[in-house]
Amino acid sequence: MPPIETAAPVLLLWAVIGYALGSIPFGLLLTRIMGLGNLRTIGSGNIGTTNVLRTGSKKAAALTLLLDGGKGAVAVLLARALVGEDAAQLAGLTAFLGHCFPIWLKFQGGKGVATFLGLMLALAWPVGVACCLTWLAAAYLSKISSMGALVSAVAAPLWCLLLGAPMTTGLAALLAVIILWRHKENIARLRLGTEPKIGQK
Repeated sequence: MPPIETAAPVLLLWAVIGYALGSIPFGLLLTRIMGLGNLRTIGSGNIGTTNVLRTGSKKAAALTLLLDGGKGAVAVLLARALVGEDAAQLAGLTAFLGHCFPIWLKFQGGKGVATFLGLMLALAWPVGVACCLTWLAAAYLSKISSMGALVSAVAAPLWCLLLGAPMTTGLAALLAVIILWRHKENIARLRLGTEPKIGQK
């Protein structure tokens, strides 16, 4: 983690801004706007990219991926530009938590993978690129989205150390733990061999 140099009230403000940005449920909004039905009644009921893909709309899924990743990146970049690195990491963390636990949806949000990738790209772009490529490779080889997410999250702290972003290692490790916890049901299905393949309804 970076040194804490910003006053507590300013950090609190950016924590709230990050959470507000992260809590925008783009998957839910896009499926409604595009007439794809209520995402809560489709597939897993999750608001993330993988479940949006189960509506049959690749366009909606791609937009959800970009916007969910974008809100994490915007939180980080705004806080860094206006305050500093400590605020940037805090805003990134709370954006991630906002996506996973949005107050507007009774704290029942997504699993945070796209937002995680977006904020990692903003915090340290080489690490973010490595995480994205790790996700793509694991998902392609396994044909399972959750496998890509899990491998990418676990690899993130290692990428931070290898690619010269040691101050981001702590945050990456914390996010990885939360992602693993959010995927506990997926992990159980992976162990049983019943986890759905990408695109499977």
